[in-house]
Amino acid sequence: MTDTENPGAEIEVEDSEHVVDIDSSEEVISTIYEITSYGADYPVDGIVKRLDRGDIQIPSFNPAYTESDEVRGFQRGFVWNRPQMDRFIESLLLGLPVPGIFLVREKSNTLLVLDGQQRLRSLQVFYSGVHLGREYRLKYAQEPFFGKTYQELDDEDRRRLDDSIIHATVLRQDSPSGSQDAIYSIFERLNTGGSPLQPQEIRVALFNGPFLQVIGELNNDENWRVLYGPPSTRYKDHELTLRVLALYEDVDQYARPVKGFLNSYLERNRQRTSEESAELAGLFLAASRHLNEAIGARTFKPTRALNAAVLDSVMIGTMKRLAHGEITDHEALKRAHDELMENQDYKAAVTFSTAAEESVLERISLATEAFEGIQ
Repeated sequence: MTDTENPGAEIEVEDSEHVVDIDSSEEVISTIYEITSYGADYPVDGIVKRLDRGDIQIPSFNPAYTESDEVRGFQRGFVWNRPQMDRFIESLLLGLPVPGIFLVREKSNTLLVLDGQQRLRSLQVFYSGVHLGREYRLKYAQEPFFGKTYQELDDEDRRRLDDSIIHATVLRQDSPSGSQDAIYSIFERLNTGGSPLQPQEIRVALFNGPFLQVIGELNNDENWRVLYGPPSTRYKDHELTLRVLALYEDVDQYARPVKGFLNSYLERNRQRTSEESAELAGLFLAASRHLNEAIGARTFKPTRALNAAVLDSVMIGTMKRLAHGEITDHEALKRAHDELMENQDYKAAVTFSTAAEESVLERISLATEAFEGIQ
């Protein structure tokens, strides 16, 4: 069975940032923490109203969102089960202390939920009275709360819940450059439980905007899906699309660590619209089409696994060739690709220390040279 025939499978990706040289959780971004933090206490009913108005936002994990979406994908999905939700709400009804949350104040004064999304979403759906299309009644709670909706709570209990306090630590980055590096780093440090967030998941949370929608749309392209394989549940395919676009446009600015380079590129371009990205996106789609038609699913797999360094260099080399005109000779494209895979200098650049500046420049230069003469 091929990868494309098994859409539930997460494909193996060789990538020095994640597999070969260093695990992504250990790759360090050098950060200056120019941050202001302060405490704020919010009554529960006030925080729910702010969530409903959008003054407090739980970041989307759906990169292909549209502003008109009634429900945007929440961080990691809404993963709490009903017992967890009910017991958290019951704790507040009983007057018990609950953990605080972390918020980021953005330039627009919107508050972004950095940590605590499951607790806040539980409150929001309880107040709304609906969870997964069904009426929300407390099932895993003691009397006198068992079986009640928010509206059916006794007046005293409802007031106690409304007036319960959620303590928030609010962060704001004061760096003149407006960089989110420190916030990104704090997000990484907070997400150390169960199944920590991957770099692209954090980017989707912190750098939401039209450009992420462009990346999401590129990932839906049928040719790209053949080349990459089944969609990644951890957004690795979105990250590699971002990596291709960033290195194609800004390779001269590349410096380790990879995730820091990608963060900076995405932050600069987060508000870039589909119209503004049309030429870049067109080259990405054309490269995917030609590579799929000429070579197919093995394009980025010199061995069994997909190699991220082969992917970024072959995509960029093909895009650079297409920037000068259409490719008409797919046999020549296939030969150039196969010869590139046997080039010893190229092999070294896609196998060892692939995040190093010299390796990135070497493999992109070799791929560009390999494809530039194709008709």
